Amino acid sequence: MTSGRIWVAIAGVGALLAVALTVRTGAPGPAAVPDRLNLAITLKDMNGADVRLESFAGRPMLINLWATWCGPCRLETPQLVDLYGKFKERDLVVIGLSVDDTPDLIRAFAKEFSVPYPMLVGLGHEDFLAALGYSGGVPMTLFVKKDGTIAERVIGIATTMSMERRILALFE
Repeated sequence: MTSGRIWVAIAGVGALLAVALTVRTGAPGPAAVPDRLNLAITLKDMNGADVRLESFAGRPMLINLWATWCGPCRLETPQLVDLYGKFKERDLVVIGLSVDDTPDLIRAFAKEFSVPYPMLVGLGHEDFLAALGYSGGVPMTLFVKKDGTIAERVIGIATTMSMERRILALFE
C-alpha cells in the first residue's frame, strides 16, 4: 500500500469515527435534525387518550423511542421505570414512544414491566419520529432541557449510570 493510500484510509476511518461519535453524543449528524423539541403535536397514549406534548413545556424530559420486539428496549425499560421513580419528584417527564406498535401491544408491554409513565403511540407519525432524529434504530433516547433544547440523543441501550448523569445535566 502506498503512503497516499494509507492517508486516504486513515482519513476514511477518521470520518467514520467522527460520524459515529456525532450520533452517540447527540449532536446532529449529516442529516440535520432540529436542536429543539417540537411540542406542537398531539399523540395518542396506549389507552387512546390525547397527549399534547405542549403540556410538558418547561419541564426536563426523557423521551425513549422503543418497540415491543426490541430486545435492548426490554432490557432498558426497567432502568427507565427506576429512573422515573427516582426523579419524578424533581418534575422530570419520562415518555415512552413506541415507534411501530399498536396500542394493544403497548398496553401488554407496559403491564409486563409495570411502566408508570406515559406510553405513546408513534405508529402513523413517521414524520414526527424522523424530526426527532429516528432513522430505524431503537432504543433511542432524547434528553430535553426545560427550554425544549435537545441536550442529547443516544442511540442504543445506555447504562443506568450514564442515563442518570444525563438526567442530572438537564437540571443544571
